[in-house]
Amino acid sequence: MRRVSRIAAAGVATAALAVSATACGGTSSDAAGSKNDGKSKGVAIAYDVGGKGDQSFNDAATAGMDKAAKDLKIGKKAVEPNDGESDADKAQRLTQLAKQGYNPVIGVGYAYAPAVKEVSAKFPKVTFGIVDDETVKAKNVADLVFSEQEASYLAGVTAAKTTKSKTVGFVGGVDVPLIHKFEAGFTQGVKDTNPKVKVVKQYLTEKAEDGGFTSPDKGKTAAQGQIEDGADVVYHAAGLSGQGVIEAAAAKKVWAIGVDSDQYKQDALAKYKKYILTSATKDVAGSVYNLAKSVAEDNAEGGVVRADLKSGGVALADSNPEFKKNADLQAALKKAEEGITSGKIKVKATP
Repeated sequence: MRRVSRIAAAGVATAALAVSATACGGTSSDAAGSKNDGKSKGVAIAYDVGGKGDQSFNDAATAGMDKAAKDLKIGKKAVEPNDGESDADKAQRLTQLAKQGYNPVIGVGYAYAPAVKEVSAKFPKVTFGIVDDETVKAKNVADLVFSEQEASYLAGVTAAKTTKSKTVGFVGGVDVPLIHKFEAGFTQGVKDTNPKVKVVKQYLTEKAEDGGFTSPDKGKTAAQGQIEDGADVVYHAAGLSGQGVIEAAAAKKVWAIGVDSDQYKQDALAKYKKYILTSATKDVAGSVYNLAKSVAEDNAEGGVVRADLKSGGVALADSNPEFKKNADLQAALKKAEEGITSGKIKVKATP
C-alpha cells in the first residue's frame, strides 16, 4: 500500500511459547502447519464485529495473518464472532485457540479486552495480542494501538482543501472513545486548514451491538443526510457501515474518505472508487504480522506497541490519481505531516 508517509512501519514485540492442543470450531480459515510438538501451531485471530469481509479493520488483520503464515511458514486460524455474544463467549473462543496450540492469539478489537485479560492469565506461556486497546497489562499481552487522530488530521486537511461547499461530514460507527479519536483529529485538521469550513458529525449507534460497525444502510442514511446539508466530502470511521457512506457519496458524486485500509483498492468497493479520494489507514496488518514474527523468532515481549504517523503505522493512502495530482493539497499535507512528526502540531485525541 502506498501512503503519504514513506517511513517504514514500526516492529512489534510480545512474550512467548505455546501450549497443548484441543479442538476449536467456528473458523473462517483452516489451520495449517505441523503437528503440535510444543512449538506454536501458528497465528490465530478472533474477529471483531463485522468479521471477515468488512473491507476495513478485520480484513486488514486477515492480511497480516495471511502474510505471516506464508512468510514464516506457520499455521493460521481465524474465528468469526457471533451476534450478541458475551465476554464469556469471547473468553471461550480465545481459550480454545490457546489450548489448540496457537501462538500468538489476537483479539481484533477493543471489545476483547475483558476476555484477553482473563485468558492471558491462564496461559502465561502464550502470547496474546489485542488491537485498539491498552488497558490489559500483562507480560504476555501486546496492546496493539494506533494514533488514529494523526491520520485523521491529514484527512481533515484533505477535506478542507478539497471542499467547494465549505461543508464536510464525519460519520462515526459507534459513539466510543476509539472513534472519538478519528473525529477529533479530522475536525482539528479541517479547522487548522480553513476555520470557515463547517464539520457536520453523526454517530450511528451508542453501542457496537446495535450495528454501528456492521450496517451499511445506517451509514448510507447518515451520509445522505450530511450531503443534503451541503457536505461534499464525507469521512467515515464506521467499519462495514462505511460502505454505505461511500455508496451515498458516489451516488451524489461527492468525495468520500475511507478508513483503516486503502478502500480505493478494495474489490467490493470498485464501482465507487472514483469517488474515494483517499483513506486514513492504520497498519493493523503490520501489527499482526510483526507480533507473529516476534513469537516465531522467540523474542516477543508484552506491553503497549503504538503505531503513529512517524513510524508509518498510520497514514493516508494515495492510490487515487486525483488525490496525487493535486499539488496544492500535497504541499499542505507535507507541511502538516512534518508538523505532526516534529511535535510542532499536537493532535487532539478527544473532541
